[in-house]
Amino acid sequence: MKTDTEIRVDGTKALIDALGELHAERFIALITREPFDYTRWQRDMWPERSIEEISEAAMKYRNE
Repeated sequence: MKTDTEIRVDGTKALIDALGELHAERFIALITREPFDYTRWQRDMWPERSIEEISEAAMKYRNE
């Protein structure tokens, strides 16, 4: 099991890899300055997709 610090470091690296340093920092600022409900955000992000479809897409992305 990873420690909280390891998860933070891995998450930050993933954001930087996906968005670049500037946009990763901006994303972090956006979610920390306003009330943020991750579960609601995920539910509202893809309202037309089932959890099974989202999971399948995530697994496919991970394996690529």
